[in-house]
Amino acid sequence: MIPVRSPKNYNRCKTSNGVKTVTKKAPVILIAAGPTREKIDPVRFISNYSTGKFGYALAGEAIRRGARVTLVSGPTCLEAPQGVKLICVESAIEMRRAMLSELNRADYVIMSAAVSDWRLKKVSSRKIKRSSDKVTLELVENPDILSEICARKAGRVVAGFALETENLETNALKKLLGKNADIIVANALKRRSAVFGDNNTNIVIMDRLGNKVRVCNRPKAEMARIILDKILSFNI
Repeated sequence: MIPVRSPKNYNRCKTSNGVKTVTKKAPVILIAAGPTREKIDPVRFISNYSTGKFGYALAGEAIRRGARVTLVSGPTCLEAPQGVKLICVESAIEMRRAMLSELNRADYVIMSAAVSDWRLKKVSSRKIKRSSDKVTLELVENPDILSEICARKAGRVVAGFALETENLETNALKKLLGKNADIIVANALKRRSAVFGDNNTNIVIMDRLGNKVRVCNRPKAEMARIILDKILSFNI
């Protein structure tokens, strides 16, 4: 059974003899997964190598434990676990809108999506033709979804993910504290398939209380169990 942390996860109800009892309510876990796509023109976009496997594994494990799960997913080739509420999005703006719309119903938030940091300032309505040796694309920053969620967490446990090419733990800790998250799950990009394609991976889980756990060469399904154990047992 999932440990129940917040008072909002309890329902008080009257029995037939008028005595009040307290029953546990299944927590709601809001998960963002997969990549985002930022349109350049009708046939091209900016994206990344994220497959969404981690987020979908977390959603499946949460369902297995009896949670109610909302999965906000960027474009993937994966089938959503049975029982989740699936919201499909494409861009970072769409993901932000969906996450903030679902936030008030959530007890836990897991931001495992690989959200594009930038989008086109102006998307072409027509396919850009090859007319010269150079095409200039002007980019603007996308909203920082994790920071916005952390600013509104109001008693929720919020976990983010960090993918780094160098100084893994230093950069992950900076992200954890800078965004005011509760937990950060960090992994290093040493080779692309080790993060985006392989089923096995290495992670470091850090929390804002200073705790740290390193987990090496485990399947993502097993990693999902370890990560959920950490998130669901975290005391604010």
